[in-house]
Amino acid sequence: MRIVRFGEPGREQPGVLTSDGRLLDATPLVADWTGEHLDPSSLTSVSESLDKLPLVDAEAVRLGPPIGRPGKIVCIGLNYADHAAESGATIPDEPVVFMKDPSTVVGPHDSVLVPRGSQKTDFEVELAVIVGRPIRYAASADEALACVAGYATSNDLSEREFQLERGGQWDKGKSCETFNPLGPWMVTADEVPDPQALALELWVNGRNMQSSTTAEMVFAVGEILRYLSQFMVLRPGDLVNTGTPAGVALGQPDLPYLREGDILECSISGLGTQRAMVGQA
Repeated sequence: MRIVRFGEPGREQPGVLTSDGRLLDATPLVADWTGEHLDPSSLTSVSESLDKLPLVDAEAVRLGPPIGRPGKIVCIGLNYADHAAESGATIPDEPVVFMKDPSTVVGPHDSVLVPRGSQKTDFEVELAVIVGRPIRYAASADEALACVAGYATSNDLSEREFQLERGGQWDKGKSCETFNPLGPWMVTADEVPDPQALALELWVNGRNMQSSTTAEMVFAVGEILRYLSQFMVLRPGDLVNTGTPAGVALGQPDLPYLREGDILECSISGLGTQRAMVGQA
């Protein structure tokens, strides 16, 4: 099942996108796609009641991020060997963990804003994992994966000067407004049998910059969740960004960083494509 949220920013309503492209209003069943409605059993119940939902004109509405009010965003750095190499870093022995402000999450086609004073705003297509059940001290990767609500396309935008040259605090370069476009939809976990078999692509102004597969992750999704659960409780509605492959501007000295007017697109197989205009804050 593909879950979406539609409507104006801050006033989105929950919806479901059917396999034949129809947009259904899910408000008769759920108030919003927030943590309390993301348990896999609850999602199954909704999927069995789609015939009760009214139709929405998909062409007439904005798509927002597919989940509302994420509790926290936990990110994994240097999780593709080729990206570690282009960044001048060694492959980590344990996942590199940092946090991102949940308010960075915007819709899949909303404008991405270059922060004031920025010269190095960068792009990072990533597989996002949405938690559906609490994960606390998971004993195995399989145990952790059983708690996943679904998966979505994410763009973990970064301001590299803020991140790397302003005191060493990654969060400063990761938490600028609009720095986490999410969606266009979340695909429920039951329809993604292998999260390590998904193709990732990113384009800037039509030029393909990133092309890889989640099979190339250093740490697989289940292991990331198991690992994180030893240090923090992952709760329903939390978002985990799982790392980006090579091709970012940071790793290519001749490649310009994002500028106002650029067109930014990213896609993950089965999880949909984002398309955003880059603006100025």
